[in-house]
Amino acid sequence: MMVRGKTQIRRIENATSRQVTFSKRRNGLLKKAFELSVLCDAEVALIVFSPRGKLYEFSSSSMQSTIERYKERTREDIRRTTIELDAEQQNYEAACLTQKIKLLEASKQKLLGENLESCSTEELHEIEGKIEHSLHTIRSRKYQLLKDQISKLKQKESSLVEENALLHEKCKLLPPIPPLASKEVPPCSTLDQHSGVETELRIGCPGKGMTCK
Repeated sequence: MMVRGKTQIRRIENATSRQVTFSKRRNGLLKKAFELSVLCDAEVALIVFSPRGKLYEFSSSSMQSTIERYKERTREDIRRTTIELDAEQQNYEAACLTQKIKLLEASKQKLLGENLESCSTEELHEIEGKIEHSLHTIRSRKYQLLKDQISKLKQKESSLVEENALLHEKCKLLPPIPPLASKEVPPCSTLDQHSGVETELRIGCPGKGMTCK
């Protein structure tokens, strides 16, 4: 009994053999597509173009509707894949941000002098350097703010001095104020005579006529 050898899947160089093989396998493929649609109640659409560009097709229902269904399904798959990739990317970014927040929180606590038990000498030296650098930056900023405030106060002082000098010059240009006319006050006796008020002082028992002015 002669055993049939395994056919190598590669391009057939001989044009006649290639055409014969195409015709046989095309018919077999169309037959298999028909059998699959009937036996399994499947929607099957098959499109084949020959080497010369001739179209061969089979559709169990409608080729156009099957193609539209394929396009819609492809779009859904693309959307689903995109959503899944976006969700994975967001989860990855969220995990990275969570890890960064934990590291920053741990660094903040160490800068505040907390949870230093697990730190090595090198880590403590590094933390000390960061604190000194921060203090230098804070002091520099504070001195700059104080310098700016002093500069603004000096400008304000200079402006007030100039305004005061201007007012002083204006005062010099004003005419002198005349002195007020003084009024003489009449003596008490004259006032008593004109006012008609009795100013005698009577001392003694009533009715004895002892009088003292």
